[in-house]
Amino acid sequence: MEPILEIQGVSKKFNISRQAEPYLSLRSKLSSIFKTGRSYNEDFWALQDISFSVSPGESIGIIGKNGAGKSTLLKILSKITPPTQGRIVCRGRIASLLEVGTGFHPELTGRENVYLNGSILGMRKKEIDASFDEIVDFAGTEKFLDTPLKHYSSGMQLRLAFAVAAFLEPEILVIDEVLAVGDAEFQKKCLHKMEDVSKSGRTILFVSHNLAAVKNLCSKSILLQNGKLKTFSSSEEVVDQYMNLIENNNIGVNGVMQLNSADSEKPLRKVEVLCDGRNSGTAYMGCSLEVRVHFKSTQNLEAPVLGLIFKDSQHTPMLGVNNKHYVTSITTKSVKEGYISMMVPYLTLFEGIYQVDIHFGNGFRDLEVIRDCFQITVEPMSFSSSGEIPDKKLNRFFIKDIKWGLTAK
Repeated sequence: MEPILEIQGVSKKFNISRQAEPYLSLRSKLSSIFKTGRSYNEDFWALQDISFSVSPGESIGIIGKNGAGKSTLLKILSKITPPTQGRIVCRGRIASLLEVGTGFHPELTGRENVYLNGSILGMRKKEIDASFDEIVDFAGTEKFLDTPLKHYSSGMQLRLAFAVAAFLEPEILVIDEVLAVGDAEFQKKCLHKMEDVSKSGRTILFVSHNLAAVKNLCSKSILLQNGKLKTFSSSEEVVDQYMNLIENNNIGVNGVMQLNSADSEKPLRKVEVLCDGRNSGTAYMGCSLEVRVHFKSTQNLEAPVLGLIFKDSQHTPMLGVNNKHYVTSITTKSVKEGYISMMVPYLTLFEGIYQVDIHFGNGFRDLEVIRDCFQITVEPMSFSSSGEIPDKKLNRFFIKDIKWGLTAK
């Protein structure tokens, strides 16, 4: 059978222009016009010589560390950006869901955007009409169909975008980590729909850090590492290889991990983990946990935000918090350098190995996101007077202090 998709020696190069002397103030920027400040260009290969083929009806997972080239590959497959080298042979229509609102026009209504997306996919109005009710029902946006999209929340836009991509029956469905934006119930609904799409004989390319979903949905997976194709095999084998890779992210016995270099334009510098006030790469159930994330920004931050997501060995999120959930702002003046600390009085996670994502931003705008940034081990510890530990099979986390009472009658 002829492949529905062939990727032949695809590489992608980006040219990064750097200024040797950064001019941060307005006065410096104006004066730099009359200076001969040196600048240089740097070639960055996001992808290098990627080759594989996909048969009709296959579901292919694409996994790898942050910056491995996953999103770049999907953008090339979706014809958003061309490859620098190599070529793509596609024998079917591709529907892509890469970012919230991709392919939508904010001034058009939800109804108009459904037809716009369908037209972009090359579908006739009659074909879109046949699926329109199912799209609206799945998205749950019936009340807002004739409202301009710019008034939709990001969640509403995501639901509509996924419904359009899934129900208009393209031969190839390309989905990035964007599903992580939705709530847990919607993610489950999407995964069920993707299973139906796969069973109907259509092809899916799925980028996700949810390894359990990748193994469940995809028969084969691709592991990208530093822009190169490391493995293309069964999802079970590829996920195992990926887990071995990220185990090297252990934060170490001293509880400190360096992130970007001192001269990096990215803001994150290092992360520290403290257990009961002492730096340590190992925590234990019930301990006082502190995570410090050090940063140095080129811009003033009015409302620094730190988000942390702890994921278990199957990459299932167990705990996700950011300071916006708890305080409006943790600073009263702008700041460029320092660290944000998250402190919890006692750690409620069970024993095990956890991968931690870091989201760092200014207000609601992400400045840097590092998935699987570091790994931390939580050791078992009896935290109650009985010496018993709750059954891990029945709990995703435990509660340290519960008051019990017995009233006899």
